[in-house]
Amino acid sequence: MKTFIKVTEIWIPDKNRTQLEFSAGLYGALTDFKSASKQQHFAYNEGLPGKAWAAGHPIILTTFEQSYFKRTAEAKAAGLTCGIAIPIFSGEFLMAVVVFLCGDDEEHAGAIEVWCNTATSDNELKVMDGYYGSLQHFEMLSRQIRLSKGNGLAGLAWETGMPVLIEDIGKADQFIRASDAQQAGISMGIGIPLADTLGQTYIMTFLSAKTTPIAKRIQLWIPDQQGKQLICQEGYSRNSNDLAEIFETISVNKGEGALGRVWLTGIPIITGNHALAYNPELDSLSSMLAIPIIATGRLKAIVSFLF
Repeated sequence: MKTFIKVTEIWIPDKNRTQLEFSAGLYGALTDFKSASKQQHFAYNEGLPGKAWAAGHPIILTTFEQSYFKRTAEAKAAGLTCGIAIPIFSGEFLMAVVVFLCGDDEEHAGAIEVWCNTATSDNELKVMDGYYGSLQHFEMLSRQIRLSKGNGLAGLAWETGMPVLIEDIGKADQFIRASDAQQAGISMGIGIPLADTLGQTYIMTFLSAKTTPIAKRIQLWIPDQQGKQLICQEGYSRNSNDLAEIFETISVNKGEGALGRVWLTGIPIITGNHALAYNPELDSLSSMLAIPIIATGRLKAIVSFLF
């Protein structure tokens, strides 16, 4: 299965917390780019991860040529043309930066967007930047839209302060661009609220097409009412409608397994399927990225992307 995202990386502060160092990555067949990346370090405001750290919000870089991107030659050789960096903060302190790298070609459809409230109104969101692959018409429409709190996928994530997942998004009443999404082949969307910095709200949206999905499966995990265990609030599977039923019976203790470590540390994780052995039906999964959603120093949710 072709996926929209070609490379996923996690960069974490070094022991002195003055530079970012490589923590983990998913590179598929791009072994040369992986080798070049593992040797990198990024200072504050240096390279794509360092720029996201300094900015305090997600950044989308739609061209590497003549930019601050440090691995331009290696990326070009690997067919990578776009980067998305998402900083994970607890208060003002950086926990990690998650980087997604995509490649431009006509076969890759989908979108990754950063929404923020506008300079003229704290009550509206607009697309600050986005990567849309081959969906040029959908991109033009999206950049013109303004969303109030509670409206659209990004507006719902803003209102609730929680990740929001919408399946069959082309037919969803709450998704303002539903008919256009259906025409573009977009089948699922997830909105993720991120750090609220100096009155600025930032929402990431991932819109997945059937032909090149963001991930094979996506799940939203939240702490239970007692704050003792993680439970699967919602799940999406491209290939199976049984995913939610499988995970409804699973709970995760703090510190146990990959998801439990994310809860314990507040740091994203990439792991192989040996750590996902919840059920034999999930054996086809090769890896997982889990991202914590942190507000006021506490975990609100974990979003897991299974590839």
